[in-house]
Amino acid sequence: MSTHTNFSRRSLLQVLAGAPLLPLSSALAGLSLSACGGGTAVPAVTFSSVSFSSTTAPGLTNAAAMATTTVGSVMSANFSDNIKLDFKLAYQPFFITGDLVPDGNGGKVLAGGYYNISNQPIVDKSVVGKERQFFSDSPDGTSLLSVANAKVTGVKGNTVFAVVQFEYTTFAQDGVTSMYGQLPSPIAVLTLDQDPLTGKLSLVKYHNVDTSSVNGLWITCGASLSPWGTHLSSEEYEPNAFTAASDAQFKGYSKNLYGSETTANPYNYGHMPEVTVNADGTGSIKKHYCMGRLSHELVQVMPDNRTALMGNDATNAGYFVFVADKEKDLSAGSLYVAKVGTGFSLDPAAAGAALTWIKLGSATSAEIRAMVDGGIKPTDIMDVKSADPLDANYTKITANGRVEWVKLVAGKEKAAAFLETMRYAALLGASMGFTKMEGTTVNIKDKIAYSALQNCEGSMVVGNAANVPGNGISIPAILKAGAVMALSLGGGVKDLAGNAINSEWMPGNTKALLVGQDITADALGNTANPDKVGNPDNLKFSEKMRTLFIGEDSSQHVNNFLWAYNVDTKVLSRIMSIPAGGESTGLHAVDELNGWTYVMSNFQHAGEWLPIHANVKTALDPLVKANYKDKFGAAVGYLTAELTQPKLANKS
Repeated sequence: MSTHTNFSRRSLLQVLAGAPLLPLSSALAGLSLSACGGGTAVPAVTFSSVSFSSTTAPGLTNAAAMATTTVGSVMSANFSDNIKLDFKLAYQPFFITGDLVPDGNGGKVLAGGYYNISNQPIVDKSVVGKERQFFSDSPDGTSLLSVANAKVTGVKGNTVFAVVQFEYTTFAQDGVTSMYGQLPSPIAVLTLDQDPLTGKLSLVKYHNVDTSSVNGLWITCGASLSPWGTHLSSEEYEPNAFTAASDAQFKGYSKNLYGSETTANPYNYGHMPEVTVNADGTGSIKKHYCMGRLSHELVQVMPDNRTALMGNDATNAGYFVFVADKEKDLSAGSLYVAKVGTGFSLDPAAAGAALTWIKLGSATSAEIRAMVDGGIKPTDIMDVKSADPLDANYTKITANGRVEWVKLVAGKEKAAAFLETMRYAALLGASMGFTKMEGTTVNIKDKIAYSALQNCEGSMVVGNAANVPGNGISIPAILKAGAVMALSLGGGVKDLAGNAINSEWMPGNTKALLVGQDITADALGNTANPDKVGNPDNLKFSEKMRTLFIGEDSSQHVNNFLWAYNVDTKVLSRIMSIPAGGESTGLHAVDELNGWTYVMSNFQHAGEWLPIHANVKTALDPLVKANYKDKFGAAVGYLTAELTQPKLANKS
């Protein structure tokens, strides 16, 4: 359903009642829709808007609410004839990682379980006598979708699918050994049975995608659904190819994946994986080596099926755009990076700063992967020094929070553009000063993209050692609580060499939309205003609801939150609280799937205690452990909505 389209009340109820995610109470199924006219014909109505009330941020007077997912919001759906329907929201997990779930063949499989390159379970041996398969406490990017002619045994209603990726696991079973970045990220296809009458989703089958053909996956974070129905994954914090051979994390990753500390090639990671779901609930995967090797997160493809704005979750990050040569095919195209003009500000009242674009290069995925498979080394591409060589052939850059001096090897521009993307972008004068640029999403009607800055510090701040004067990204003071930026989109854009960019969806300006607020620690421990967004991460926009959903990854809120921001009314509503110490992840807003609307949401690492949790840790730690497998488990699920009114009530 599109906004402002006429529908019968029954069809409108079906679409909207699902709205953020459904099951509805049985009262709705038996609702008489002709009651308003005593049996006379019911006129068509039009959908007007959706609004959300705010969930109260939980406090220590209700420690149980702080230690789990808490939802106290009401969604109100408004119609043109003054009818308003209220829905009480709740959260429904499909599973907690570490659960045994159906594999579709009569057996069970471990949800979030890790596998090596031979698809054999990776076993945690850190506690003698309690050996078990590793499983993730950090589910992240999720896509909900349908596939033509889908057929999976066990589905009674509509067959729909969700693709879920697992970013990392925090600790081994001993609770001491860090496993961050040392296990190959699993990714799974969930077959879901969608009840045609209520929209309820039930897990029928869990299928692990075989990632051996793409050399395994590295730290898969946020994700998005492509316009053509594939899952666009991510590999963030690309390993440093110059230091990988001596890096304990990367050596551990290689050992767990291949059985050898030296087999994994860092140039195979930091790319953009794409998962295609098959009609039988299985999935296949490929990596696009031509979209830049950077800290990918939440790639957003525009409605032209070609232009992709990419989150770049890094220190000294930049805005990157990939324009594919062909629609619905990301295997070849051109890569661009932005230069930020004057006027950049975190003041929402400011006009913002213009963006111009540097072309880094054009390539196919196949030719870049051929370089990697052919054994190209980082020193074949460029020379990097950490101290000034006092040689004019080297250029001083700032990358990953460090000052470096770089000299490009002659003729290796293409290799540099697609394998040493971050350094090459800085070398060409791009504005590489953003800190932790996370989720991206698009408001199609208004031609505005949104981009999350989890923090605004370090390289963004005037006078910081990592800040590059003149790069356009210089703010006068730290704002740890972060901001959401709005980017205007349009066509007719030329790159800085004067060549036309073949896209009508290029960002032309960036300005602040929502800004967090740092505070002196309150009684609970929050160091960012709990009534404002703090450290935004996941972003998804619903065209139908005209709502920007925002998930937090905050080291400043004692409980992280999921927010809904109406871009027309400018109302910000807290709709869910994540277990304390956890992060809101896996956000996906689906406007219509077989007549129902959904908001998917996961969380990560509940009970990861930081200094802000000093006042609550003692009370909450045993509760979180009891709820989530001693803090090794985390939820994958979605929001539900239950009609609170027994019948339609005309406000007039």
